[in-house]
Amino acid sequence: MTGVLRTVNRALVGLAGLVLLCVGGAVLAAGLDLGVPSWWPWSGPDAVLLAEDRRGTGGWRWPVAVAVLAALVLLALVWLLAQLRRQRLTEVLVDTGDGEGAVLQGRTLEDAVESEAETLDGVSSARVRLTGRRTAPEARVALTLEPHASPAATLTHLSSEALGHARTSAGLPVLPAEAHLRALKHRPGRVA
Repeated sequence: MTGVLRTVNRALVGLAGLVLLCVGGAVLAAGLDLGVPSWWPWSGPDAVLLAEDRRGTGGWRWPVAVAVLAALVLLALVWLLAQLRRQRLTEVLVDTGDGEGAVLQGRTLEDAVESEAETLDGVSSARVRLTGRRTAPEARVALTLEPHASPAATLTHLSSEALGHARTSAGLPVLPAEAHLRALKHRPGRVA
């Protein structure tokens, strides 16, 4: 589901950017007195949006225009805050089998997976972040591998050990994970 939201978000940002680029380019072209279409409201640097006779002093158009623009600015601010909001999962709901359930702090589970992942052969450091819903968490794992590490073996051990233990301890049927591997930079060895 997060992939769909990410795609929609990128499409909307791209569309908004394209519209703003076109409108801004047209306004700039009119301001520089370059050729603009005949239907464009500004025809040169001295043009105004509405002529004196079309402005109206007591009409309802200006308050409505200001209200619509204020609503658009408010929606843009809400969207911006949603982009900056941390997507980290704060708690995981654990099924205890008695119908009550328990709550496990997300950071605690992240720390446990990180600690266990760092003990794997060839892993220099690990970072884990839980996302998703509290009943269906997803893990994002970033591993820094040492030069001698085998990526395939590391992923196998990560899935079966660190993530497998987390899945079992939290009573989750599945724990989807996305792993990002990065190699630790090292100096080439000298051959004598």
